[in-house]
Parts: sequence; C-alpha cells; structure tokens
Amino acid sequence: MLNTPHELCLTLIKLIHNMKENPKEYIRNPEQDFIRARKLPFDKLILSLLSLEGSSLTNELLRQSGCSVDTVTAAAFVQQRAKLLPKALEDLFHAFVNETTTDCLFKGYRLLAVDGSDIQIPTNKDDLDSLYQCGEAKPYNILHLNALYDLLQHTYEDAIVLKGHLSNENRALTDMVDRCAISVPTLITADRGYEAYNNMAHIQEKGWKYLIRIKDLHSHASGILHGLELPSTDEFDIDIDLSLTRKQTNEVKELLKDRNHYRRIARNHSFDYLPEKSRKSDPVMMYRLQFRVVRFKITADTYEVV
Repeated sequence: MLNTPHELCLTLIKLIHNMKENPKEYIRNPEQDFIRARKLPFDKLILSLLSLEGSSLTNELLRQSGCSVDTVTAAAFVQQRAKLLPKALEDLFHAFVNETTTDCLFKGYRLLAVDGSDIQIPTNKDDLDSLYQCGEAKPYNILHLNALYDLLQHTYEDAIVLKGHLSNENRALTDMVDRCAISVPTLITADRGYEAYNNMAHIQEKGWKYLIRIKDLHSHASGILHGLELPSTDEFDIDIDLSLTRKQTNEVKELLKDRNHYRRIARNHSFDYLPEKSRKSDPVMMYRLQFRVVRFKITADTYEVV
C-alpha cells in the first residue's frame, strides 16, 4: 500500500493522465468537447474539481491559480464542467482505490462498514428528485451518500450518491457488495437500517460474513426475528437455518409451521434470489439463508441483537 501523500498524489495524477489519453467515454460530446486548447483542459478540470473547498466558486478558482490575472471565470468553469459525465469521477475513484488499497486483515478478514448520510446542496426548486419542503420553511435539496468504508485502512472501498427521493440504502448496499472486487475473506458491519433478508443473502452469495444490528424481539413486532421461536432468556447465542420462499401452496403452509426453518417472503418485499411471480404449477423454490443471532446485555436494561 502507498503510504506517503507524495506517492498518493503521483498515483492520482498518473490515473488522470491515463484518462486524458482516451477521454471519449468520460465526456458528453467526444467530437466537440475538449478539442481546442483552453485554460481548463480535461486533466486540469479534474484536478480543479478535486481541489475545491468551501468558498464560493470564484474564490476557489482564484485560490487555485494563486490569484493570477489569467484565472478562469466561474462561468467558463461551469461550462467546462458540464462537458464531463459522472462516469469520469466514478471511474477515477475506483481506479484510485484499486491502485492504493491492499488486503489489510484482522484475524484473516477485511473489515468493512456501511452507512449513509445526507448532503445538502444548493437549492434548486426545479430538481424535484432532491427537493424537500417542510411547511413554511425554506426549501432545500438533498443528496444521499452511501459509503463502504475500510475500518483498518481508513479508506473508502466504494460509494454511491443518489438524489434524496431516489435513494435506497438497502439497494445501494447490495449494488456495492455485488460489484466489489475484494477476493479475500471479508466481514461487513451495518446498523439497524440494513436489517433485511435481501442484504444478508447478497453478502452470503459474495462469500462474505456480516454483523448487523437488528431490532430486539422483545421491543419490536417486526424485523427478521419476528415469528422465530427463540430463547426467553436475557442473553442467548443461536444459529438459524431458514429456507425462504414466496409460494403460498398448502405444502408451503404446512412447512411454515416450523417457524425456525421456513419463512415466506411477501411479494412487496425485495428479495433478488426468488422470482416475484410464479404459477401454481411451478415447483416450490426455496433460498437457504444461514445466520447467527446473538442477544447480549450492554447495561442493566439495554440489550443489543446482532
């Protein structure tokens, strides 16, 4: 793994140069954009975007150029930026991760954490996919960041950014898991918002392990523990072996009486490894999901289940 800021900077510049050599897949109009020599060619525009901080665009451009009289105007910058496709920065991110990350392990596992966070952006009332309005308050626009973070290397393995109303944290997690190229044993940790059979199945299919906080069976009437026959003790550690299905035949209804081994997934619940619709004559399809439930005491009256 590269350690020094200088080495990381050289790697980033090298990757941007490689993109500049064949930029057609990163710009909107390859036959027109970035053809003529300008103050902000393709590579300099990328570096400028990565160097932006928190000031106004004009002040940022002045800072980057050392207040030169030849500083590009904000309008020109915006015009050049509009020529770039989102794929440019996405591919640069993934290439940089691949170049600078190694398999730093804890007891044989890569340790990843997933979470989401809202990012407020300048108000745009025409962008309904990100626009929020609460009563008489001033409207605002939100993007939602979904990130997969390496806990040992303190780097981001992957990220997905979507407009607020289009965001789906669970789908973002499964997309990041599916496309991840990690080849060593991996453990992913997540909070209660990721409690879902579909998430667990995608991680299981990847060959990874997972540690997910879930709703406590004594405090919630929903969640993956609902309906399972579990010990009534304050603390327990139990293995669960579930066969999931969407079918509702008499045969399946009989199987579902064994609550700890069979579970029906409703049609309105996302689960990618079972067809949403099937004919009565189709054979019963099952997906086997194996996991472990641990309930333990944190304080005198607080419990966690994972």
